[in-house]
Amino acid sequence: MELNICHLYPDLLNVYGDVGNILILKHRAELRGVKVNIYNLSLNDKFDKDLYDITFFGGGQDYEQSIVSSDIFKTKRDDIKDYIESGKVFLAICGGYQLLGKYYIAADGEKLDGLNILNISTEAGDNRFIGNTVIYNEEYNETYVGFENHGGRTYINDLKPLGKVIHGYGNNGTDGYEGCIYKNTYGTYFHGSLLSKNPELADRLLYTALSKKYDNFSLSKLDDTLEIKAKEIMIERLKNN
Repeated sequence: MELNICHLYPDLLNVYGDVGNILILKHRAELRGVKVNIYNLSLNDKFDKDLYDITFFGGGQDYEQSIVSSDIFKTKRDDIKDYIESGKVFLAICGGYQLLGKYYIAADGEKLDGLNILNISTEAGDNRFIGNTVIYNEEYNETYVGFENHGGRTYINDLKPLGKVIHGYGNNGTDGYEGCIYKNTYGTYFHGSLLSKNPELADRLLYTALSKKYDNFSLSKLDDTLEIKAKEIMIERLKNN
């Protein structure tokens, strides 16, 4: 078995160690004997919607996002939309999350058109939301920890949130939700690195991608004792703050 993972704009959108999500997916897949191929796409590259099993779209500064926004419309947008609508796995962090929506208003007031794939929009805020965050996903009965650092306020309208905020700010600091889920696309503000801190979510992405590609597939369990313990310590620490 093998997985093809696409990393969108790794040279432009890779702040706060977001590339670690690619490394975690690769590592956890290879521990199960799955071969992983990484495809790095940047400016002027075409997006092969039939080739990739998992796609990662990271975060960047406003300047880099404006460059990406222009390029992705010209070279990738329609194929990415078809890929997402087909139910393939897509993970978007911060800037990538924002660009999947209708628009993003930058701190200087510039309005960047989004890909208009997800029914979300992002407005600039007066201050940044920074710090460790804890959320709870009711559907999966799972708690996720992460680190957020964003000035945008994202509104997800009718989409499912990734989780309800227990500690931190989340999408916009007002509605009590963080991230969003649409089909098998996950958007979130959790940085560096989301999947290393939440191995159960990493395995959900892997399982979904592999089960769409192979029949009668099962994902063997790994020893995540250290990862879970680290998460529990962080949650307990934030409870006391």
